[in-house]
Amino acid sequence: MKLEKKRILITGAAGFIGAALARELLKLDLYVTGIDNLNSYYDINLKKSRLDHIKDFSKNNLGSWSFYKIDIANEKSLKKVFIDFRPNIVVHLAAQAGVRYSLINPKAYISSNLVGFCNVLELCKDFNIINFLYASSSSVYGGNKNLPYHENQEVNHPISFYAATKRSNELIAHSYSHLYGLPSTGLRFFTVYGPWGRPDMAPMIFAKSIIDNEPIKIFNHGNMKRDFTYIEDIVKALVKCCSKVASPNKDFDPFLPESSSSFAPHRVFNIGNSQSINLMSFIDLLENAIGKKAKKIFEDIQPGDVQETFANNSSLEKWIGFKPRYSIEEGISEFAKWYIDYYKKF
Repeated sequence: MKLEKKRILITGAAGFIGAALARELLKLDLYVTGIDNLNSYYDINLKKSRLDHIKDFSKNNLGSWSFYKIDIANEKSLKKVFIDFRPNIVVHLAAQAGVRYSLINPKAYISSNLVGFCNVLELCKDFNIINFLYASSSSVYGGNKNLPYHENQEVNHPISFYAATKRSNELIAHSYSHLYGLPSTGLRFFTVYGPWGRPDMAPMIFAKSIIDNEPIKIFNHGNMKRDFTYIEDIVKALVKCCSKVASPNKDFDPFLPESSSSFAPHRVFNIGNSQSINLMSFIDLLENAIGKKAKKIFEDIQPGDVQETFANNSSLEKWIGFKPRYSIEEGISEFAKWYIDYYKKF
């Protein structure tokens, strides 16, 4: 499917991935509308700066940009956006993020990740959306230690409430695909990082602490590994998925069912860098990029955390030809440059 002339709605457009995707789509001369509730889970000024960056970016590109400040849990306000904009494609990235915060405020995850998700799906059904993409998470693999993770492995043992809501999203989206023929693609993101990143995630936390001479907490005494995925690789894959509509698997075997495809037009894919990087190696690279050593405090693993993530990307590669381009060294270098410039450090 060609994206030319398509109208694309991005939920969570002031977020890290949403803002990056908006800029990428504007390069393609597309009609893009974003919505976000600009909640205070992390720095609202950073979210507003991302929106300002999109607005400035849109002035120098052919695509059009508009933004609505609404909460996806508010069905009436959300419906108005669909009426006004009439999207063809919806990329649903809005969610209450954070594994650890889900231990403190689980109700926020019910409102956004379940009620809000269902509101979006209902409107996608009612407005005959031709392609629905939504954010899942590597956290759905939970207690599974069979690495690298493949989409057809079991994901029925989440170890955080956040992960449980993301797995719920996959199941709910599948039911809508089956009942209403809504083509849906779920993407399990693996530790996304880069410029304009989230302040609640390790790269931003570590960068701030290193520069400000504050100690960083290293959990599980450094025995942690993550499949760090650079933001530019993520958005390139998202754009390709926008142009490829999920279809039923003609070879689906109901006696040996797999979870990554279906008799319904629903697909689920990992999207990672296909490398599991030791946390201490990541910190070393960040120290080198910033030019300062970190003060380190080693602590036990936190509830809800997994020790290691590692994505098998073979299904996504087969689907859209996705191969991550950025090495961890390149990605950290670009991130550190942005961080120092944005926060006017040094």
